[in-house]
Amino acid sequence: MSSTTHRADIIGIFAQHKVAANLLMLMMLIGGFVSLSKLNTQFFPNFALDVITINVVWRGASAEDVEDSLTSRIEQELRTIDYVDKMTSTSSYGSSLVTLEFDEGTEMGPALDQVKDHVARLRNLPKDAETPEISIATHYDNVARLLVTTDGHLDELRGLVHQIEHELLDAGISRVTITGLPDEEMAIKVSTSTLESLGLSFGDVSQRVADQSQDLPAGEIGNGETTRQIRSLDQRRNADAFGSISLKSDYQGRRLLLDDVADVERRAMRDQVKVFYHGQPAVEIALQRTENADALESARIMENWLEQAKPSLPKGVDIRVYDASWSLIQERINLLLSNGLSGLLLVLAILFLFLHGRVAFWVAVGIPVSFMAALTVLYILGGSINMISLFALIMALGIIVDDAIVVGEDALSHYQSGERSLLAAEGGARRMLAPVISSSLTTIAAFLPLMLISGVIGNILFDIPFVVICVIIASLVESFLILPGHLRHTFHTMHHLDPGRLRRWLDEKFEHFREQFFRPLVTMAVKNSAVTISLTLALLIISISLLASGRILFNFFPSPEGTTITANARFVAGTPKQDVEQFLQHINLALDEAEADYEQRIVKMAVTRLGSASSANSNVSSSQADERFGSVQLEMISPDQRDIRNKDFINDWREHISLPPGIETFTISEARGGPPGSDIDIRLTGAAAQQLKKPHMRWLNN
Repeated sequence: MSSTTHRADIIGIFAQHKVAANLLMLMMLIGGFVSLSKLNTQFFPNFALDVITINVVWRGASAEDVEDSLTSRIEQELRTIDYVDKMTSTSSYGSSLVTLEFDEGTEMGPALDQVKDHVARLRNLPKDAETPEISIATHYDNVARLLVTTDGHLDELRGLVHQIEHELLDAGISRVTITGLPDEEMAIKVSTSTLESLGLSFGDVSQRVADQSQDLPAGEIGNGETTRQIRSLDQRRNADAFGSISLKSDYQGRRLLLDDVADVERRAMRDQVKVFYHGQPAVEIALQRTENADALESARIMENWLEQAKPSLPKGVDIRVYDASWSLIQERINLLLSNGLSGLLLVLAILFLFLHGRVAFWVAVGIPVSFMAALTVLYILGGSINMISLFALIMALGIIVDDAIVVGEDALSHYQSGERSLLAAEGGARRMLAPVISSSLTTIAAFLPLMLISGVIGNILFDIPFVVICVIIASLVESFLILPGHLRHTFHTMHHLDPGRLRRWLDEKFEHFREQFFRPLVTMAVKNSAVTISLTLALLIISISLLASGRILFNFFPSPEGTTITANARFVAGTPKQDVEQFLQHINLALDEAEADYEQRIVKMAVTRLGSASSANSNVSSSQADERFGSVQLEMISPDQRDIRNKDFINDWREHISLPPGIETFTISEARGGPPGSDIDIRLTGAAAQQLKKPHMRWLNN
């Protein structure tokens, strides 16, 4: 008999008390379920962007002029900003973008004020340059995109699209971005000779239009309850209203109206992005969520709105949903959950092979209890359900079950040797306390270095050690406070009964394997320790050499094949817009020819954008806009539903495309997850722009 005695400490109390263990387990389960209902569902964890951008638009200016007159001056003024880790700038046709990356943990509010103060000191900027836009980079996750198409003219969609925008925002969508609906302006065209005959200048006409087209407050009239506000409502909003503006009066008192001497028209502004679907104009509405919004909840809002809005759409108008990132999130979550469930069933099956059925059941119960407790901690500390945290939960599945197994197996063996149920359950927890805590601390120590990775990647990977450590700690609580009480009750109901026929057969086979195969192998390894150590070192050397020689490839962040492919075309400055549009039509024809080579239809949608170019991994708001740019974005069917890989299709599509004269760059890329950027980035620094262009041009020519 064992010398174990009952003690009235926390382990002994929970092992002996009939309610304490169940109450603690119930609290952990309730906390987990409540947290599960409140945790945000998203693709990646939330991470802070310590970035401030300064964007200045100077329409019509070349990249060299933008660099000399804008970018270099802004950079010089911002060099004294505190806590700046890196400053990068991009000078492109018509715009300057300066990006400041601050040290991690910097207070961005005071940093933004400091940047605004420095930019306000700038003097002698080009008069035609617009006011600098200074903002903190904000991360928005894409939910889906709506494509509004019509059989008629694009202007017919203007009122409908703005109505859709207001309804989606009112329904709970965090951000709605419209692309393809050009901003409009009122153009007033009057000849110089006409102005000279009237004795007016362009400045005079501009001043009269500004004075007579505005709403002005005029104070109050009356006292007390009779007080009324007076306003002048004279803001002109259409061509006829602007045409009725009075320029001057002749000697007879007749008014000379703007419409008498000028052509007034409402037209689209230049450098606007146009969207086409099947050759017809369309409007794209991008739905995005903030960090605090739930992606799946935003998707449900969108679907509910679509169900209500589609029946009431005007004739000839249709709405299509594409680039639905939320569906990808749902697919990944379902995949991970199914894998986790299958792993849990496999763990259960193995436990029932080597442990008593009731003991195996309570050991397995510890897995969901630990998960629920970990979800509670995750919610309290501001976490979310995402791909990284779910991956960590699946990883922890095989770790946490070990704690309960060793406690349950030790207690069962002592009970079967004749020890009382309470002493066996309590003693098993005490005997395994030190080794289990030691192994748990070792596992925690192995995951802790992931918390030390800085930057965006570190913020994303932080969820892995955080979730694993939470699950391990919850598993320790379950194994040493909850499990002993359940084991005591289980042993008490077993009454030292003889095991059944199946259990006896399994125990005999396991004992035969242990005594006839495993024990001799261990004995031989211990007796020949030099050979054992040599073989271990040899295997270690082979493993390192396989990785170092490249036979086993290293991929820090594997990215599964996506469903988005984007073709971008950039023409040289001065290229007519008609040439860009013609090449985009050629790209779409080449797409049809490439898809015809396959028996299966693999392209779900093809959206053409004239005046915009972006990579497959960026959103529309981060794209470059200019009349000489164009792109075609494809949405493919799911990779699980096709045999053709994206790279093979891209190569086939490229073979059907003939590049026209005047094209500067043409790329076809696929969207992928993981860290941003290309596989290889080449940067040339340290010289003037003209000097840096020379090796670049030589590389292109070769």
